[in-house]
Amino acid sequence: MSEKKKKNSDAEKAAKTPESDTPETVTPAEDTAPQSDKAPETPDVPEETFTVTKEQMEKMEGLARLVSDTNEKYLRLAAEYDNFRKRTAKEKESLYNDARMDTIKAFLSVYDNLERGAQQFAEGDPHRQGLEMILKQFMETLTKMGVTVIEAEGQTFDPGRHNAVMHVEDEDLGENVVAEVFQKGFMLGDKVLRFAMVKVAN
Repeated sequence: MSEKKKKNSDAEKAAKTPESDTPETVTPAEDTAPQSDKAPETPDVPEETFTVTKEQMEKMEGLARLVSDTNEKYLRLAAEYDNFRKRTAKEKESLYNDARMDTIKAFLSVYDNLERGAQQFAEGDPHRQGLEMILKQFMETLTKMGVTVIEAEGQTFDPGRHNAVMHVEDEDLGENVVAEVFQKGFMLGDKVLRFAMVKVAN
């Protein structure tokens, strides 16, 4: 067989090769079944029931009573502690105020002596001026601590703040009006540090 005929025969065989021999890509068939948007329903699960013996029931009731008693004891203890805390704070404050009052009382006699000393000198005397400056500074310090002078002269006699050591007949003054102050009185807040020693008109 000639070379030309051989080439033609090979070409014819290639043309007659079936298409099935060529590999094809196969795509899976699309699922055409309709899909539901709703979540699948879960079947109703029956509630579990337990059977307990009388002994177990009594034990549970006892535990419940124990919890209730313990809770009540805790609440009572918390209330007692709160009362104790408030009482202790009040006692501390009272002790502090008492100590402050006692301390200030001790200095009132110093104030009295400075005042008497200033009165021994005439107006304009340098000694008097010096003592008056000290008195002013002393009073400013007391004021910062909450101390105030009890108003007395010309005021109606108040037994809660004034101590009457003398009475005088004075037609110019009304009855039970303070005519003169012998010694100043002082208060710390709403408590009397020292009563004002006064003369009262009848």
